[in-house]
Amino acid sequence: MLRGISSINLDGKGRFAIPTRYREELQECCECQMVVTVAVNERCVGENGCLWLYPMPEWEKLEQTISKLPTLNKMAGKLRRFVIGNASECEMDGQGRLLLPEKLRTFANIDKKIVLVGQLNKFELWNEEAWTAKESEWLDGDDNEGLEDLGSLSF
Repeated sequence: MLRGISSINLDGKGRFAIPTRYREELQECCECQMVVTVAVNERCVGENGCLWLYPMPEWEKLEQTISKLPTLNKMAGKLRRFVIGNASECEMDGQGRLLLPEKLRTFANIDKKIVLVGQLNKFELWNEEAWTAKESEWLDGDDNEGLEDLGSLSF
């Protein structure tokens, strides 16, 4: 559903416009109701320079999944605190804009230039400099963790 990369700008009020190619689909699937929260890495720690943006139905699926995790599990607790605790509902306005809460903009160091990355069921919102650095890290890296899980994947 949500794919591709777009470079966009944040305005002085902390708003950004969802690219036109996604607007109709978001109107149909979630009536422009979305949730933005901090992105976390595989250790359930905030991902530097990144936020997650979910259409409401996808967010509700995630909440259901997280609600079933053991209450006293340390990693589940970190996940709930970061992802659920920092979640903020937002609605796309008539011009296709969303307002990012100041706390989340500060967390991700987002001030002007954003990279919007489609991830099928959600978007990642990256500070442009953090995205460029992370992309270079991925391209130059030799991390093989999880490679065996992709063994049957074919393109």
